[in-house]
Amino acid sequence: MIKIASDGLPVIAFAGFMFMGSLFFVPAISPFLAVLTAFLLWFFRDPERTIRTDEGMWVSPADGKVIEIHDEYHPFMGTTVCKVGIFMSVLDVHVNRAPYPGVVDHLEYVPGEKMMAFNEKASEKNERMYVGLKTEKGPLLMTQIAGFVARRIVCRLSVGDHLKKGQRFGMIKLGSKVDVYLPPGVEPAVAIGKKVKAGVSVIGVSQK
Repeated sequence: MIKIASDGLPVIAFAGFMFMGSLFFVPAISPFLAVLTAFLLWFFRDPERTIRTDEGMWVSPADGKVIEIHDEYHPFMGTTVCKVGIFMSVLDVHVNRAPYPGVVDHLEYVPGEKMMAFNEKASEKNERMYVGLKTEKGPLLMTQIAGFVARRIVCRLSVGDHLKKGQRFGMIKLGSKVDVYLPPGVEPAVAIGKKVKAGVSVIGVSQK
């Protein structure tokens, strides 16, 4: 049986309730509500993953496609580092996972616009949540970015929380993007256009 993300249960239950009610009161719309309920069940799937445990391997925090790789500065990182941007379409699993073991050191929510998540300005303009980790290799920053369709960012973390590699920490509902600022000394291991899976695909490798 496919696991369903707990964050999706309320909306799935509401859609299911509306479908059941339509069977008795408005049968004409019941096929639409049935399809909607089935879509939500599929969208909020949360499959188990065999997490890459190789030392020095940094895994993707999201399912999707790599749409940008470039150097960028952020105050939390303290210097210019490599940023990897991953676009999640409505077809992708939307549960986010930690790329590397670490302790939550920074959380910052920024309200913003609802541009398409693949827009190059989305990282700066859209609603977003910054999650900074302290790791044995240096600081790591992730940005959960809401897109045009996405209406809610879920982040279940508090400062001081310890995360394991591949551990779930939240999701973004319906089409979005996650940026990853890799620590200095971690080289990107993906290319633009590459499809990645959270907790499985390697996006960076620590240089010894």
